[in-house]
Amino acid sequence: MKRLKFLGLGILFTGFISCGGGIDNQPATAEGFGEIEKELATKFGADAYYTDLNILYVDQVGNTIAATVTSDPESLEMGEWTYSNGAWTQSADVTLEIPEGTKAADFMFQLGGEISLSKLGGLVEKSKKMLTEEKDVPNPKLSIASINFPDNGDMAEAKYWVKLEPENGGTSFSFYYDLKGEFISMDY
Repeated sequence: MKRLKFLGLGILFTGFISCGGGIDNQPATAEGFGEIEKELATKFGADAYYTDLNILYVDQVGNTIAATVTSDPESLEMGEWTYSNGAWTQSADVTLEIPEGTKAADFMFQLGGEISLSKLGGLVEKSKKMLTEEKDVPNPKLSIASINFPDNGDMAEAKYWVKLEPENGGTSFSFYYDLKGEFISMDY
C-alpha cells in the first residue's frame, strides 16, 4: 500500500512539474503575460529599465523571452538576457550612446505603469479573435509579442506588436497597437 501512495505522489509531482507554473508554459493571455512580468520583476527588479522586450513562442520549447535591461539607466550599461528552457542566460553587455544633454532613462521603458505585459497579453487575445473573425484563420498561434520602443525616446511612437500565424503554418499576420491598446494596423 505504501508503494502505491509513493507511486501516486510521484505521478502527481511529475504532473505538477511538467504542467508547471513556469514562464515557459504561460499562455499568451493577459494573465499569462502578467506572470511573465512578475518573473521579470523577480529577476531584474520591479524598477528595471528596458530598451527591448520580446516574447517568442516556439512549439517544442514554449515561451522564450529576450530582454535588454538595466537597473541603473544612467550607467549606460545594459545586459542582453534570454530566458529559454527554464533558465536565464546573459548573451551580451551593451553600452548605450545617447545625445549629449539627455537622460538615458528617456530612451528606456519600465513595466507596470503605462506599459505592461498584461496589456500585451490582452492584445494577443484581441488579435487572435480579430484574425479568426476577419480572415477566417482558426486557432491562430503566437509567434512574437513585443514592445517596440523607439530609438529617439519618443514615448508617443512606442507600440505593442503581435505576430500571429495559422496553427499549421503559413502567412503570418502582424498587429500594431498604441500604448493605450488602440488598434493601429494589421499587415501580412
